[in-house]
Amino acid sequence: MANDVPDNLICPAADIFDYAAIWSQIADQISIAPSEKDIRAATVTVLAQARKDGMATIATAFRAQPFASRPTTRAYSWLTDQIVQIVLKVAQESLHPLAAPTEGERLSLIAVGGYGRGEMAPHSDVDLLFLTPYKITPWAESVIESMLYMMWDLKLKVGHASRTIKDCVRLAGDDYTIRTSLVERRFLAGDQALATALGKRLWEDLFRSSASDFIEAKLTERGERHRKQGGQRYMVEPNVKEGKGGLRDLQSLFWISKYVNGVTDAAELVDLKVFTAEEFETFVNAEDFLWAVRCHLHLISGRAMDQLTFDLQVEVATAMGYTDHGGRRGVEHFMQAYFRQATHVGELTRIFLTALEANHTKSEPVLLRLLTRKKRAKAPYAIKQNRLTVADQKAFFADQLNMLRIFEEALRTGTFLHPDALRLIAANLDIIDEDMRDSREARRIFIDLLLKHGNPERALRRMNEIGVLEAFIPEFGPIVAMMQFNMYHHYTVDEHTIQVVSNLAQIERKELIEELPVASGILDRGVNRKVLYVALLLHDIGKGRDEDHSILGAQIARKIAPRLGLSKKECDTVEWLIRYHLLMSDVAQKRDISEPRTVRGFANAVKSVERLDLLTVLTVCDIRGVGPGTWNNWKAVLIRNLYKATKSALQTGLEDLNREHREAEAKRALRAQLEAWTSKDLKTEIGRHYGPYWQGLPLAAQVVFAELLRNISDDEIKIDLMLDEDRDATRACFAMVDHPGLFSRMTGALAIVGANVVDARTYTSKDGYATAVFWVQDNDGNPYEVARLPRLRSMIKRTLMGEVVAREALKEKDKIKKRERAFRVPTNISFDNEGSEIYTIIEVDTRDRPGLLYDLTRSLAENHVYIASAVIATYGEQVVDTFYVKDIVGLKYHSESKRAALERKLREAIIKGAERAATA
Repeated sequence: MANDVPDNLICPAADIFDYAAIWSQIADQISIAPSEKDIRAATVTVLAQARKDGMATIATAFRAQPFASRPTTRAYSWLTDQIVQIVLKVAQESLHPLAAPTEGERLSLIAVGGYGRGEMAPHSDVDLLFLTPYKITPWAESVIESMLYMMWDLKLKVGHASRTIKDCVRLAGDDYTIRTSLVERRFLAGDQALATALGKRLWEDLFRSSASDFIEAKLTERGERHRKQGGQRYMVEPNVKEGKGGLRDLQSLFWISKYVNGVTDAAELVDLKVFTAEEFETFVNAEDFLWAVRCHLHLISGRAMDQLTFDLQVEVATAMGYTDHGGRRGVEHFMQAYFRQATHVGELTRIFLTALEANHTKSEPVLLRLLTRKKRAKAPYAIKQNRLTVADQKAFFADQLNMLRIFEEALRTGTFLHPDALRLIAANLDIIDEDMRDSREARRIFIDLLLKHGNPERALRRMNEIGVLEAFIPEFGPIVAMMQFNMYHHYTVDEHTIQVVSNLAQIERKELIEELPVASGILDRGVNRKVLYVALLLHDIGKGRDEDHSILGAQIARKIAPRLGLSKKECDTVEWLIRYHLLMSDVAQKRDISEPRTVRGFANAVKSVERLDLLTVLTVCDIRGVGPGTWNNWKAVLIRNLYKATKSALQTGLEDLNREHREAEAKRALRAQLEAWTSKDLKTEIGRHYGPYWQGLPLAAQVVFAELLRNISDDEIKIDLMLDEDRDATRACFAMVDHPGLFSRMTGALAIVGANVVDARTYTSKDGYATAVFWVQDNDGNPYEVARLPRLRSMIKRTLMGEVVAREALKEKDKIKKRERAFRVPTNISFDNEGSEIYTIIEVDTRDRPGLLYDLTRSLAENHVYIASAVIATYGEQVVDTFYVKDIVGLKYHSESKRAALERKLREAIIKGAERAATA
């Protein structure tokens, strides 16, 4: 064992661990050690240094060859073998020697689990089985105890069990975790005959007769593991070990193969006709890549870390040699490679499970067998194992269009594609050539896949996974598995695209009428579905380059849309939709929709109700496709309000969009709400506000302010906190005597309690009272629970009264989490004097943090800027804070020098705050 020196490690074995030299050192120390305690201490001292040196040698060699994971994992395992074997030798020969061992005093040391496979990352557990023939003897107990103490002192993370062969068979029969660990056992030292006997008993008494049960258990375990990790392959912070498409999926294939067929090497899966040689090469490449990532994760974090968090993604990408180029960061290139490998793992898993099913080892789900009736497939196809496959390969390849037609047939018959068919297509993608792309029938089939079967996402996902989508639309290739390194996008670009198409199909199937009434109504009234589906499919096709992806995407679509058979007018509309696919979202989330010029400018850009309808549906599908929870009532209200206002303007004329009209309507509505008031009180309330108040506030807030201001005294601070169900937010209304910097103090008070401001309005009445309303959410993006409102109210009041100084109180809270510090968000500040009739619009696009809004508003207040309203749009770690402002005398900021000075002050506030947050 110890003398077998392997030649397939990341560096020479002797450089990692010189067994003879190290044992010689230990033997010398033992010879002069006066007690058992000293023997243990001497052994640990020598081995600790040897292990430290060996680990460092492996790490250095691996960093120089950052993709060479296989020899690296073997090296860590071999180093551990040497240490464990010496520990056993010391325990048996020096601490607890036996002159004449009995039959019952035999001990076999066996590696199990990942260590048993001979694969270890730098901080993997050392899982050991101490095997005895009968009930454990006092001698064996002493040996095991001494070994464990030494290994713990060596800081090894030891998982251990002491069992007899009978125990192993009984416990493995009841517990699949134990059974799986024993599938991957490996004899290390001690009594080899005992280890051999264990293997024989496990096969004869357990493994041979329980393959189906083991497979079902492993697949159930796999499903549960995927559910815990987020349920899909494209999680932005994937777990390289446990996640979907991760190492555990590949290991499960090997466990099942070993259990069912006695496979000892994954290469045997080719001989068993489970994988082709090319598929096995894919298996090896995926395994090598994932192990490399895992080893780098362990080395960088200094612990057993398997989650690719945002901060570690950057460091692993650097360690593996990925660099910034082509308009994308190195980390984005790395994660694209990661997701491509995860996709390959999914394909291999599907092939493997179908092969099992074909051999009747894995049973088809009972419910499926009961409910499924035999389906007929058109030639040259057939239904096999309830999946569509190719029955006649010669006939299939006689017509290249069958490379697309098979997906149409799968949708028609309601079946999934059989892995045999998927393999066949993937191996012959070169059939999809320029002639086929230009074929009228190919266009017809592809467009029908989108429009005619009710579930285009199923066809698109399979086409994407095996490369057909990229072959038919080559421009789609660069966005396959493309990760966007930010906290906003939950999926890769291609998966986001499929999610977006799926959203449209769900609306068409009338599954989202209650959640999306406007979009559902638009589709009910009718739109050009071909234009909409093609625009959604191509809307992000320009991502990943230096240029604006909307502009580049529109240019790319100009080439693709005619190829797909769209008319000139349809092509123009698709191009326009892609060019402006972010316009509605930006206007709704970054601008004050109550400002007449906002709606007027948007209406001028859209020009027709037809385009407004298309853009609205596209926008809704796009936002919903970003990730779970991204679409909420707040965004729904913003989009709905902008849609209705713009549609009305386009139908009745833009001249109706004026402040006087809105002010009169608002006053009339408030009078109706306050009909119980005296005419004197009503006259006071109607007459105390300037025009912007009436246009900028919803009626419900105006009613609240009317009550707050009624009989208010100059020393009062009145606060109303209320759930705004329509907007998924808590509405906070304040009324008090106005004074400079008050808006900033309010934002500070809200920041102290951890409230995220999503929208704000502030107005000063003619009689000198500030009326400010904020819509806030908690850190989970939800309204505040009723039980938390008293604390919210108390802290706001104390801050406004000066008892709490926001600047000091925020120092502890204004932090950026370590895992989020890797994101780069450039700061952009713009001034717009055209978007509003009476205000200058300042837009600050920068890195978000808890105290940012307070810092910005304080800087504006210190520079005598009057803030009328603030609109806050958050996109993960990025935030766009938009302020509608006037100068100290109530004018816009027309002076370029004043704007430049103000921008300088805002940038200073951002930089200082960011530095404080980074070191907090």
